[in-house]
Amino acid sequence: MIDILRNGIKADEVNLTLYYKKPDSQLNPQAIQRYHANIFSVTRQLQYSDDRKRLSLDMAIFINGLPVITFELKNNLTKQNVQDAIKQYQKDRDPKEPLFSFARCLVHFAVDDELIFMTTELKGEKTIFLPFNKGQKSESNLLFPDSAGNPINPNGLKTDYLWKQILTKSSLSNIIEKYVHIFKEEEKGKPEKQKLIFPRYHQLDTVRQLLSDVKTNGIGKRYLIQHSAGSGKSNSISWLSHQLVELTDTSENNPIFDSIIVVTDRVILDKQIRDTIKQFAQVKGVVEAITQGSKQLKEALEDGKKIIITTVFKFAYIVKEIQSLANKRFAIIIDEAHSSQSGSTAAKMSASLNKETGEEEETTEDRILRIIEEQKLCNNASYFAFTATPKNKTLETFGIQNPDGKFYPFHNYSMKQAIEEEFILDVLQNYTTYNSYYKLQKKIEDNPQFDTKRAKKKLKRYVEGHPHAIRQKAEIMLDHFMDEVISQRKINGQAKAMVVTNGIESAIRYKLAFDTYLTEIASHYKTIVAFSGSKEVDGKSETESSMNGFPSKDIANEFKKDDYRFLIVADKYQTGFDQPLLHTMYVDKTIADIKAVQTLSRLNRAYKPDKKDTFILDFVNSADTIKAAFDPFYKTTILSEETDLNHLNDLQDALDAYQVYSQDQVNEFIDLFLKGIERDQLDPILDECKQTFKDDLDENEQADFKKKAKSFVRNYEFLVQIRPFRNPDWESLKTFLKLLVNKLPSLNEADLSKGILESIDIESYRIERQTTLAIQLEGSVEIAPPPPDTSGSKYAPNIDVLSNIIQDFNARFGNIQWTEEDQVRRFLFEELPAEISKDEEYQNAKQYSDRQNAKITFDKKLVDKFQGFIFDHTEAYRKFTDEPDFKAWLSDTLFKMDYDKKAA
Repeated sequence: MIDILRNGIKADEVNLTLYYKKPDSQLNPQAIQRYHANIFSVTRQLQYSDDRKRLSLDMAIFINGLPVITFELKNNLTKQNVQDAIKQYQKDRDPKEPLFSFARCLVHFAVDDELIFMTTELKGEKTIFLPFNKGQKSESNLLFPDSAGNPINPNGLKTDYLWKQILTKSSLSNIIEKYVHIFKEEEKGKPEKQKLIFPRYHQLDTVRQLLSDVKTNGIGKRYLIQHSAGSGKSNSISWLSHQLVELTDTSENNPIFDSIIVVTDRVILDKQIRDTIKQFAQVKGVVEAITQGSKQLKEALEDGKKIIITTVFKFAYIVKEIQSLANKRFAIIIDEAHSSQSGSTAAKMSASLNKETGEEEETTEDRILRIIEEQKLCNNASYFAFTATPKNKTLETFGIQNPDGKFYPFHNYSMKQAIEEEFILDVLQNYTTYNSYYKLQKKIEDNPQFDTKRAKKKLKRYVEGHPHAIRQKAEIMLDHFMDEVISQRKINGQAKAMVVTNGIESAIRYKLAFDTYLTEIASHYKTIVAFSGSKEVDGKSETESSMNGFPSKDIANEFKKDDYRFLIVADKYQTGFDQPLLHTMYVDKTIADIKAVQTLSRLNRAYKPDKKDTFILDFVNSADTIKAAFDPFYKTTILSEETDLNHLNDLQDALDAYQVYSQDQVNEFIDLFLKGIERDQLDPILDECKQTFKDDLDENEQADFKKKAKSFVRNYEFLVQIRPFRNPDWESLKTFLKLLVNKLPSLNEADLSKGILESIDIESYRIERQTTLAIQLEGSVEIAPPPPDTSGSKYAPNIDVLSNIIQDFNARFGNIQWTEEDQVRRFLFEELPAEISKDEEYQNAKQYSDRQNAKITFDKKLVDKFQGFIFDHTEAYRKFTDEPDFKAWLSDTLFKMDYDKKAA
């Protein structure tokens, strides 16, 4: 069907016919057809061409006799709206009818005077309709829409853009030829699925605005596209890349670009985008996916492949081999721009694409200025940077600076609008925090001294990563998942969870703890662990494949299987992983800023109609931290101002004042460096400066110099890409400092906390649920330019004895007030367990029943026995009855102490 239409619309003569029934009280189709009097042949009898059967649809469009679009039209003034139109499609239209069968029509629209929804496949009551609305702008930001719906239209209905802009002859023909596509979804072991793709409004608007701007302004501009998760970014990138290939200048004769390079920064997204773009290709050989490294990529560029897909890592690997490309023009589409354009990789990419080949003799200053040009984003390339979470440097590099001095994206589809349109879920609506409380004790007689700050960090990481602590947290996670997710049949019983850990060892221990507890509760669910490389834990070296039982490359596909419900990760899969069945996340890792947004957003993928909510249980971070991370990206992300060039002056003044180098030394070094002189003439200059650094600066001054030197290099390399300034002195100093820093001795800081972990034991550990809340975002936060990092000093340890460190640590992280001799402690862990252990009913349950029934009996007896001590231990009893988390912790701890003696 689509191929037939495409062949038809390529001809100049296109016959569009609008069929509609006599208007009643619905949105008047006569008013719609008046806008198309010059392109539609109109009949009042609504019918379709197969059997001339009359239909009750309000309107349909045919192209060359073939049905393309159907409509249900409603009018709020008659107390009918778009939801009534949707219900008609779901309940009154038979998907088996030829007109409504899959891919017979391209799209079905439900329209009223305020909103538009669409679907490409009717499935009865299971039909999913997606919004096709422009969005509304807020008073605080009149540049971009950030809410669902449509703006007030001073010239007519809010929804008349559908027939004024979208369904005109040229627009509809363009959509059918360039956008509509049947996408094939392949999953190992399952039959192939087909999905008809019709662009959503913001996707169509983005691509068309970008193409128009490039056509008008030519090559060399930069575009930042801030599109939320759930925006369909892969499709937007695919449509853009294919149409940039064919884009010509205003003369309509000359192609603007020779090659389109799509750069992703993660292997998972590389494959996802590669597969999507390949499926959009109508001509074989247009797309070249780089899977074999540098040689393949170089050949693709030299052969003039039209669309080249690669990761930033592959691109950087062969960047030095690319030579004479200044005469070619490129469109570089960057996915997740903040990652793939950081550091020197961007400069290398730009330099390789803009290499000059002239043989004319250059002066030292000429060469310096050429290096500056090489480090800037190329003039022979246009950049299209897609991200949901632009950093300050990303906005300044790719954004648009308005007259108010602030930087904005070129196009925005906000997180807020995506949530309100139900393309993604709000992952912060069920956010639960936990606190851990623990008590440590010395296990050595001596009382050695340690660095308090580093010792406490080690102690906290040690306690939270201890097998006992991980076992407790694993049980909380699994009990929650079974009780609140599985038992409640979240996502129709298909819900999965991700466990975010603070490192590989922690991930491995969680895998072991989960597997053990799942066996104990006789669950058939299974876990997958994801981490890079290998790690030795408890004397055994582990890898992903050794723990999972299958190769690493199969993790994403294996996790789709029903039995695998838990993905335990250490960095991997925290970004770029798209699994709509992910419902719950257990966070045992410090996350903040963009990392927090990207990590928690793994849960936000919609799965209609079954996925209605998500859960996050966070054992480390606070709700305030998470709110602060999400707020800048909730609406339009705005950079408050550009980076101040004076920061470089300040840094240079501070560096010069240390007199580690002289201007004569810098000039001499740069002159030799640019002439390609061997190292034996360069190193003496650097070595002399290095000796001055060692002899004349104390430790704090050395630390400050190194930090400022690194900051100067980093800030200069960033600013020179985006700002039109030329300063040969700064370029010389940058090059000199970059090499000098590598020569300077490291500031050896002895680890004065070494040995602390061998000197302590965990006496007690428990976890307490704090609160569950819905974090409300505002989205009115602007981000500031990157700070200059102008000061630094050597770390100064604070030394104290072990006993004081433990006492302070326990006071900070523990609210368990008993001591070794405390009566409360003896009662809870000696007297009370002894009373329960003597109970005949519990003993019978423990001996003749399973663990679950024994636990039920134990809980009952614990309450009974505790009541006998109500007057002796009033405070403990009040804590037991008033704090459910304490009660659960105490019951679990005492039961394990007793029941595990039986197993032993």
